[in-house]
Amino acid sequence: MEDRLMTIKQLAGYLNLNERTVLRLVTDGALPGMKLGNQWRFRKAMIDTWLDDQMLGVTPRMIDEPKPVVSRRAMLELASCFEVAHILPEMKATRKNEAVEELAGLAAELGLVRDKTWFMGALIERENVMPSATGRGVAFLHTMRRNPQQVTRPFMVLGRSQPGIDFDALDGKPTHLFFVLGLKMNELHLPWLAKLSSMFATRQAVEPVLAAKDAKAIYDVIAASERRLTKAE
Repeated sequence: MEDRLMTIKQLAGYLNLNERTVLRLVTDGALPGMKLGNQWRFRKAMIDTWLDDQMLGVTPRMIDEPKPVVSRRAMLELASCFEVAHILPEMKATRKNEAVEELAGLAAELGLVRDKTWFMGALIERENVMPSATGRGVAFLHTMRRNPQQVTRPFMVLGRSQPGIDFDALDGKPTHLFFVLGLKMNELHLPWLAKLSSMFATRQAVEPVLAAKDAKAIYDVIAASERRLTKAE
């Protein structure tokens, strides 16, 4: 199915839901759509990205899906994909594309991706479909389903901007923390993004990272947050 505008009926068929459920999701603001006159229309690319985020736990889950059996041993832990060297404590960027380029450059310098130009383009492509800034000053960037072979190993890099950057956040406020993940669809690494979303579900959880004095302090704050989440599970 090409990327065309779909009606409520067509989208309901695509998602295998009834039309009433689709209408509720879009009127509640959970499902991305636009109203033309008195009719709703939906772009397939935006719906597919929304489904990706649902699966990853970046947005509140609105459609129940079978839960994969994932052992704790298979779950990606912080230390296996994230190091102090992966942190930019003071980003230089002031605009959205500049931020993406700076973060992609860090990933390339660390040898985490094979091609900086590809990685930057893939991140921007995903941003153009649906912004990754979820509000509360946080964005979770990734290249879901886009050439995972370009990622040398699963990783996370983090950029911090104290002034904040306009990143088209859902709450309309500046974004300060930019988590960028290199994911591989064929491995059990997807729970890590869901974990991050849980760790930074509130603005209060973001504040200690903003207050940390340097990259090591930022890493320690995030590691402590992960331990608290793991203990609570």
